Amino acid sequence: MIDFGTEVRAALKAQGKSLRGAARELHYDVAYLSRVINGKQPPSSEIIRAVNEYLGLSLTVEDAGGPQDDEMDAWELARRVQASDVGNATLERLELTFDSLAMAYPKSNPADLLRQVRKHSGYVVKLLDGRKTLSEHRRLLILGGWLSLLGATVHIDLMQDDAATARLETAATLAREAGFPDIEAWCYETEAWRVLTDGEYVQAVDLSRAAQEIAPSGTSALIQATAQEGRAHARLGNAAETYAAIERVQEMSASLGTPDTPEHHYRYDPGKSLSYVATTLAWLGDSAAEPYAREIIKQLSPSDDVTMWPRRVASANIDLALVLLKGNRLDEACGSAQSAILSGRVVPSNHWRALEVVKAVEARQLPESADLREAYQGLKAIER
Repeated sequence: MIDFGTEVRAALKAQGKSLRGAARELHYDVAYLSRVINGKQPPSSEIIRAVNEYLGLSLTVEDAGGPQDDEMDAWELARRVQASDVGNATLERLELTFDSLAMAYPKSNPADLLRQVRKHSGYVVKLLDGRKTLSEHRRLLILGGWLSLLGATVHIDLMQDDAATARLETAATLAREAGFPDIEAWCYETEAWRVLTDGEYVQAVDLSRAAQEIAPSGTSALIQATAQEGRAHARLGNAAETYAAIERVQEMSASLGTPDTPEHHYRYDPGKSLSYVATTLAWLGDSAAEPYAREIIKQLSPSDDVTMWPRRVASANIDLALVLLKGNRLDEACGSAQSAILSGRVVPSNHWRALEVVKAVEARQLPESADLREAYQGLKAIER
């Protein structure tokens, strides 16, 4: 009778393969595979099939010393489910790393952040190809979804629409596979922002509402999607719908409270509420935007230090400029616009907002228009 262990050892030697390499390729623990090959533990029908495929053999259960019962196959299946090349410590480190990247988003250079997202996304893909438990598999899917979502957001900031679309589709697919609607809701909300910046305001409303339908109750995704709907309505001039959305956002953000890490891009906080109200009212042409914008600038840029929330301060200065222009407070408006543009913190996806102010100043033929246009052209040159 053919001896299972002898045949396997001979085949490994003839093909220049190691026991450790075989264990890695077959997703078995090397110690377990060694016990089986050395006859210290009977192999299951599953491992026999795997070895046959790997080494091109045609060994049978009888070659391994007799028929295996169902109990052995059941134990082997349980062992494979529990076996893992990932581990809880690795997953926890990856989850903390994603949180760090999401917290760095408001003040990071988009290109630098994208490099970090790519690196960690690649590592998640590598782990997905390895041996893992069902629980670890789901956590990796969720991690991949978050990283893809953040990558899409950065691509939008850099005006890289095709890459943004691909990452959003990937994030939504992973979210559905993992049964994690929070990420899928953020995907719709993020796409709503992208089309809003392209002037597709009706589509932005539809996408924001789709996000709200998916988002779990009481989540940051639900609040953000509601805020996005309000901004789209403001661009459409729908005053009643805009004010209703602002009211819903304020109610939900008040009940949510302040998170431990308010700078996290996917965790809503009262500071964000102020910013979105300022932008929404400014787009609607409501002078009530002014105190909100001034409060943001006061809170987030003491002594002109914008290192903590640079993008939000730049955005608030643009909002303030729009409101001041509408009220014919021209010198102040030009000063606010110039502060935003010269900060260097207006990302490419928001250049159109700065340009809106520049064009409004030029339309009034103000003496500051040349300096403002020059500053804007400098901003575009940095992007190139």
